[in-house]
Amino acid sequence: MRYTKEDIRNAMQLYAVTDSSWLNGRTLPMVVEEAIRGGATFIQLREKNLSKDAMLALAREVKSVTDRYRIPYVINDDVEIAKRVDADGVHIGQQDTALTEARKILGPDKIIGVSAHTVEEALTAEKNGADYLGVGAVFGTSTKQDAGALPMETLRAICNAVTIPVVAIGGIHAGNLLQLKGTGIAGVAVVSAIFAADDIGKAAEELKGMTAAFGTR
Repeated sequence: MRYTKEDIRNAMQLYAVTDSSWLNGRTLPMVVEEAIRGGATFIQLREKNLSKDAMLALAREVKSVTDRYRIPYVINDDVEIAKRVDADGVHIGQQDTALTEARKILGPDKIIGVSAHTVEEALTAEKNGADYLGVGAVFGTSTKQDAGALPMETLRAICNAVTIPVVAIGGIHAGNLLQLKGTGIAGVAVVSAIFAADDIGKAAEELKGMTAAFGTR
């Protein structure tokens, strides 16, 4: 499915990043479906400890869920797997496959998100054709041990500098999400705030309701 720029901006509202650490006997496709049914608007498959074959199989299984609900779906870092499973795109960091190379591999219609931590990185990513930016860690995070909290002023500056949507990430949960109001973000990306919850659907529903505070730019 091809997504327009408006589709992508709207899909940033509640961006769910997977982590199998909290499955508790469930499968990842099961919990992804719960998250979507609760209100998640975008899914990123991010699983760092799987073999290539296992990641490929899982990517296909999760895609069957996102396709059913017509939810944008990207793979973290791995452009090859994104292409092989025909995901909607890929999310890359500053140290991952270069954005221009990823675009060559995936083509013009796929979604490419880029992690940015400074205005300079954000502007470069936008210039090179990124569809959205992931900016953080806004509150620090346990999923990236070396990621200190990004100053709120930097988040605002990045949002003001670019025209593509910005999704904030890092340590975001229901207790601090509204502190991001007024920064210019299109939405929030969360990991444990959804996938570590006892009731994933309910957690997603609560967060989705709170993201209405961001409005549109």
